[in-house]
Amino acid sequence: MAESLMDIKRRISSTKKTGQITRAMQMVSGAKLSRIEKKSIAYQLYAKKVEDIIRHLTMGNLFKEIPVTENSSDPWSLNNLLKVREVKKTAYVVLTSDRGLVGGYNSNILKAMMDTFRTKYHSDKSKFTVISLGNTGTEFFKARGIDISYEYRGLPDIPTVKDVTPIVKTILQLYQAGTFDEIYICHNHHVNSLVSKFTSDKLLPLEQAKDSTHEEEHIASEYITDPSPEAVLSAIVPQYIESLIFGAMMDAKTAEHAASVTAMKSATDNADELISDLSLHYNRARQAQITTEITEIVGGAAALE
Repeated sequence: MAESLMDIKRRISSTKKTGQITRAMQMVSGAKLSRIEKKSIAYQLYAKKVEDIIRHLTMGNLFKEIPVTENSSDPWSLNNLLKVREVKKTAYVVLTSDRGLVGGYNSNILKAMMDTFRTKYHSDKSKFTVISLGNTGTEFFKARGIDISYEYRGLPDIPTVKDVTPIVKTILQLYQAGTFDEIYICHNHHVNSLVSKFTSDKLLPLEQAKDSTHEEEHIASEYITDPSPEAVLSAIVPQYIESLIFGAMMDAKTAEHAASVTAMKSATDNADELISDLSLHYNRARQAQITTEITEIVGGAAALE
């Protein structure tokens, strides 16, 4: 019985330490979530304005005024960004976390990606490739023999545009080299602190808007550009591509921190509940031990009489 009580005390002590760790991690993730939510909301305003400009320009048929030529070596060239090729291979930019302890954050993304591969390609791995941003996704895809054109690990918890620039440049160089013919960016969209939703958006090639809402019908069908359509689009299109990728990273990181807060809170609550159960078990075992000792003493005293 003494050893049993000692074991229970050790488990209580160990669980208390674990609870302290998870509570601290919850507070750290909460602080990161608060910071990145403010930045993400502010950035989305900028990204929405850039997106509106691109949509207006496509509706104004400005893209059609750009002559598309072959063999441009500049990854930012409008020829590379606007030309629609025959799709022989599709690339998926998949954003996952570098660490665990984020609940179902990574599993939701990876399950959705595998469902996409099975449904769209019927396990023909030659028709798609992955650009993996995050350690978890990289290891997952490698273990399943899925082609990875580019991998990047160690994304900052609160990314900056400077962190994204070399990633964007590499992706565009691969696209310009013909490694793939279209790109989708896939990640968990942050809805609120408890909910995130998988999303997949087309990144390249840029396409002319097919539909217009009633609100947009007043937009002029022609634009007067100065100094030229090429100069205007050469300034705006790169900002648009960067805004899409950086915005997705901010959104994904926000969802990741929210998932971490939820997971750590759940772990802390479970630790507190386990401590309560173990304490009750310890007290009952201790009470039974004391009762046994009293009974033995009383029995011994009665035997002496």
